[in-house]
Amino acid sequence: MTMLWTGDELMAAMGGRAVGDLPGGVGGLSIDSRTLASGELFFAIAGDRLDGHDYVQHAADAGAAAAVVSESKLDSIDPIKMPLIVVDDVLASLRDLARAARARTDARIIAVTGSAGKTTTKSMLATLLSATGSVHAAERSFNNHWGVPLSLARMPRDCDFGVFEIGMNHAGEITPLTKLVRPHIAMVTLVAAAHLGAFDSLDGIADAKAEIFCGLEGGGTALINRDDERCEQLAASARAAGAENVLGYGASADAQFRIIEVHPGEEGSAVAVDLDGHAADFDLPVPGTHMVSNVVGALAAASLAGADLDKAIAATGQLRPEAGRGRAMVLGEGAAAVRLIDESYNANPASMAAALEVLAGTAPGPDGRRIAVLGDMLELGTASERLHRELEEPITRAGVDRLWLAGPLIAALAQQMERSAGRSCLAGHFATADALRAPLLADIRPGDVIMIKASNGLNFAALVDAIRDRFAPQGAARNAG
Repeated sequence: MTMLWTGDELMAAMGGRAVGDLPGGVGGLSIDSRTLASGELFFAIAGDRLDGHDYVQHAADAGAAAAVVSESKLDSIDPIKMPLIVVDDVLASLRDLARAARARTDARIIAVTGSAGKTTTKSMLATLLSATGSVHAAERSFNNHWGVPLSLARMPRDCDFGVFEIGMNHAGEITPLTKLVRPHIAMVTLVAAAHLGAFDSLDGIADAKAEIFCGLEGGGTALINRDDERCEQLAASARAAGAENVLGYGASADAQFRIIEVHPGEEGSAVAVDLDGHAADFDLPVPGTHMVSNVVGALAAASLAGADLDKAIAATGQLRPEAGRGRAMVLGEGAAAVRLIDESYNANPASMAAALEVLAGTAPGPDGRRIAVLGDMLELGTASERLHRELEEPITRAGVDRLWLAGPLIAALAQQMERSAGRSCLAGHFATADALRAPLLADIRPGDVIMIKASNGLNFAALVDAIRDRFAPQGAARNAG
């Protein structure tokens, strides 16, 4: 077992008191007894729905080396034959351990936020940086008040680069997280109408995203998307926060890391760039022009972090979309194949438009059709009805042949389509993804290309699974490209 933390280091960082004989060290950290690996330290965090203290025994059964528990909950825990570290506040102790992880590392740290593209950019960065050195990157979308400290506390002491994603639903959430991470490079991918229900305007969202610059280390760099309409607002916020360098990427002539030319195709794009004086051409095997922006932002951050830029550019050929974030699958063989574009993880107006653009650029097979399966975009506040109606334009522009909708909020789009010339492509609107499943499966035919997208709360991932199981029942699906 590779030791992540010694027992002495844990006690020095978190304080508290030991009950039982602590192990000499732990190989990892976990807050979920279902995925905990033997030899890991379990943090019994009390969340909104579940309390980790109810699962301490499960963690012990799974082979946890020890558990961190709250003093106030100690009497409620059944006697467990496992060492405990008893603290006042479990989540606060995890943050303390995260600070210790940040203090002991010499790694170059990058933090990423944005209304769209932050998880994809984080994952791209991990791949590009790994061509130069060892990388620690946050898992999945561990970007909130527990995910960020957990990811930071999991960082090995000897890695070369650390990449962290920071998210938010409300103003003020990013500030304490970026001050915990203390990035050398802080990046904002995009400001768009996500979580608009908690803000008065997109300017308010931009201000909240710009909080990421508050945690920059001395001499650090703010990296912004120069194609974003609010890039000047972000740049001003970065300077006000003390950023010594404010650099940009994108197609704009003002960008230091510039997209010169893009030739999009079904499987990806041929890209020409000028990366702060370093000219290069590469083939990006990920469809969508929005992905070009993400990868150039990732290349910019990698360069600023001291990575070998030529190696990072070469590593772009290894990039693939993640499940739920643009992964394309071919289900079946030959002319009978169905193509499925999985965008089921999340949705806002900007990412919906980008996904529909990818659908438009994907040709159906013989007698096939372009099918869009869309669900609610959540947390848009009073603008929700208008923003759902406005999806008609990108749907029409994408040449959608069949439009399936599910969710109460997207009923506004269904009504809009019924009133307009585009009503011929509306196949049906249902209250839930479960209600949509059977008619959608019955409608799909050989040669179709289907794109599925909604906010995560709609569980459209189940529709992806249902289509994959129906048309590739033996797990014969293969990734496109």
